[in-house]
Amino acid sequence: MIGFYKTHINVITENAVNPDRRRYAVENEAARHYIDIDHYGDSSIFTMPQYWFEAVKKYSEDTLTAYGIVPWHINFMKYQLTEAFKERNVHRILTLSAEIGHYISDANVPLHTTENYNGQLTDQYGIHGFWESRLPELFSDDYDLFVGQAEYISTPQKEAWRAISNAHMALDSVFKIERALSKKIALDKKYSYEERGASIVKVYAKEFSFQYHGKLSGMVERRMKGAIKMVADFWYTSWVDAGQPDLMISNDSLYNNLLENKVEWLKKKFKSRTHESN
Repeated sequence: MIGFYKTHINVITENAVNPDRRRYAVENEAARHYIDIDHYGDSSIFTMPQYWFEAVKKYSEDTLTAYGIVPWHINFMKYQLTEAFKERNVHRILTLSAEIGHYISDANVPLHTTENYNGQLTDQYGIHGFWESRLPELFSDDYDLFVGQAEYISTPQKEAWRAISNAHMALDSVFKIERALSKKIALDKKYSYEERGASIVKVYAKEFSFQYHGKLSGMVERRMKGAIKMVADFWYTSWVDAGQPDLMISNDSLYNNLLENKVEWLKKKFKSRTHESN
């Protein structure tokens, strides 16, 4: 599997952001990136039904979709990836591997587990991008992201919920530490401006970021490592559940596979336009 994924690492990288690209274009896509677990009550992280049909029975599908479905969608993506491995469909294996990685990463971010996802309810607007983007941008070069070998997951659905639980348990510190620091530091010291391409953008100042990152005591690094390990485990588990198919697929096979998918897409597009014109 290492050889297979390393060979196609550029495809994985390019497709990893696809869920965000279609977030506002595809119905219900946004709900796949988060779960506002605190909407269901203070202890809901422990009482929420972990399996989809049980949760639907208790809350209804409309309610679940309104407040996020990421832990269940991860399990659905795992099923699809397993089927792609069974078919040895390289295009689908790579696309689904990239996309399940996106959803797993979202599930490991504390701010993807709350209605107060960007601090908008506590006058801490912007904290989402601060935690998720600014801190890794400044400090991730120093992270040790080695996580060891992938392991088989016997209960993928419960594993998805374990990630949500771990992320949500860290949420309180995300807000409290930022609030405490903001009271001590003047506003003009909290933010600064940096050149990004042709634009000048407002960002959290490096000194404020340094202090916040330090007081989080490695939280961002731990959540990133957790996401990396979880992605590897889900890829490996999907492959094992598919019967451990041979992944020594030639570049010609990959090209033909991608070409077949493109042809099918063009056929559907042509049929759709023909139907509209009629």
